[in-house]
Amino acid sequence: MHPRDATRIAKEKKLDLVEVSPNAEPPVCKILDYGKWRYERDKQRKESKPAKSVSLREVKMRPKIGEHDFQVKRKQVERLLKGGDKVKVLLRFRGREVVHQDLAVELLMRVSREVEGLGVIESKPAMQGRQMSLVLAPVNA
Repeated sequence: MHPRDATRIAKEKKLDLVEVSPNAEPPVCKILDYGKWRYERDKQRKESKPAKSVSLREVKMRPKIGEHDFQVKRKQVERLLKGGDKVKVLLRFRGREVVHQDLAVELLMRVSREVEGLGVIESKPAMQGRQMSLVLAPVNA
């Protein structure tokens, strides 16, 4: 079909003549509503984008933490999990505190129990040098 005829038909239908494949011989064109086509293409691209990347955030505490301080740290962990981030809870030991690793595990498990509805344990409590860590992942991720 000659380009003049295609343009005329497109104008009669109140649509656009869009070149689909310019490198083909002869070039391939379509008659369509260009604005609608572009809107649907952009919408499809947004849907196919990967989900938000999950970052690993850290919350640090000590084995001899006070009750109020613990509650503050727990709220911080909750806020981060609600935001969709993974949370690494670090327990730092000083001096002879490292002997009482059982108390540290108990404290980390208490954190995980108190945020149970928001996060799940991704890695169990583990020692790394003079600190013990626990990784929590958000439930919806």
